Amino acid sequence: MVSTGVGSGERLAVLCGPTATGKTAVAVALAERMAAEIVCADSRTIYRAMDIGTAKASADQRRRVPHHLLDIADPALPLTVADYQHRARRAIAGIRARGRLPLIVGGTGLYIRAVVDDLTIPEVAPDHEMRARLAGEARAFGPAHLHARLAAVDPAAAARIHPGNTRRVIRALEVTLLTGRPISSQQRAGSAGPVAIVGLTMDRAALYRRIEARADAQIAAGLVDEVRALLTGGVPVDAPAMQGLGYKEIAGWLAGACGFDEAVERLKRNTRRYAKRQLTWFRRDPRIVWVDVGEADAATLAERVHAIMDAKFEALRRG
Repeated sequence: MVSTGVGSGERLAVLCGPTATGKTAVAVALAERMAAEIVCADSRTIYRAMDIGTAKASADQRRRVPHHLLDIADPALPLTVADYQHRARRAIAGIRARGRLPLIVGGTGLYIRAVVDDLTIPEVAPDHEMRARLAGEARAFGPAHLHARLAAVDPAAAARIHPGNTRRVIRALEVTLLTGRPISSQQRAGSAGPVAIVGLTMDRAALYRRIEARADAQIAAGLVDEVRALLTGGVPVDAPAMQGLGYKEIAGWLAGACGFDEAVERLKRNTRRYAKRQLTWFRRDPRIVWVDVGEADAATLAERVHAIMDAKFEALRRG
């Protein structure tokens, strides 16, 4: 069933939540119900040749519903939040021009916020010398040292960025030091239009079991060969794409930094920690209506999410 008018105007729908909650399958079922097209908001599925470790939508799911911003970037090269935002805006405009609803789906909170809140992102060219120097500090004194430096000059940015996310900490310091202004003061928010945001969540223990089972499935599906092919194909081991879950752990094993079993355990541990950080990020947004996944299948969850989004859009229409 397609809701009357739900694909018209400037409306925007978002399905978010931590990794392994089943967002992809629910999103496909939801998009079919709502005459929507999916705009992916994931900082790893944007890269080509990274399929198993990122749990990308299958070929069948992509045939059922158009997916935008998958496989748009070379894994050897970085893609900035500003780049993502620009491409997402273009994709959304095209979807709306076709009279359909843009459905943002993913777990990268900053990508979602860049689109939903129409963030003004500072356009500061990379200073590779400064980045190398800051990265050296992180290696010598630990990520917490660098995060403390950021907290001293921009407490608001430090509060939003996890201390272990060294790449984002370095970028925030880079912008702040080069411009003389805190990056948080330069990231002004606007609005991309009426939005309905639903998050998928589930019992923590059950989520962790899913994470561990998926890691085992990814290994069985050929994650090691995928990582090896990227490295032998010329993707630098320190490229942003290779810092994704699964890739950095397996690359470490291939380099001899740890044993295979340890690499797999690190993957599971790091994914659990990442899911916890995702939940912390999303819980800060009061606009998100949460749906507990429980034991429900994708079709049932899509029906629940559809009802919530329709009610939200109707409330917005009535003002």
